[in-house]
Amino acid sequence: MTTTLTINGQSHQVDLPDDVPLLWVLRDALGMTGTKYGCGVSACGACTVHINGLAVRSCQVALSDVDGDVTTIEGLGTPDNMAALQKAWVAHQVAQCGYCQSGQIMQAAALLAENTAPTDVDIDAAMDGNLCRCGTYGRIRAAIKTAAAEMRGA
Repeated sequence: MTTTLTINGQSHQVDLPDDVPLLWVLRDALGMTGTKYGCGVSACGACTVHINGLAVRSCQVALSDVDGDVTTIEGLGTPDNMAALQKAWVAHQVAQCGYCQSGQIMQAAALLAENTAPTDVDIDAAMDGNLCRCGTYGRIRAAIKTAAAEMRGA
């Protein structure tokens, strides 16, 4: 069955079974490899994308359940026009191994879309479930605060 998806503002048609996880649609069918496979059970957050602005674990969303616009890390910003969050990630040198970072950034972007002045408690609550094996949580929090300040014009 052919399904039409809007991903990063562009229409894509895929001919896949309805139960294929969105993660594999993105990575295997469409070649959007910025979204990572981490655990496959929604426990690590590496596969986080947005559907209608809501952060979701793409490993647990079946193709048939995608109802709305999908944004991946590739749609957040470009190398020439990075989002405030991506600039802050670079400035704070958040990434160590980098594997979890696209999921971390997408989760943080969902937070900042709703709250441009998050406290440490807000950040910790929003980022809970996004694991970083390298332990750069302090840098992640600092980058989110920097991006939030830039978004507020501070």
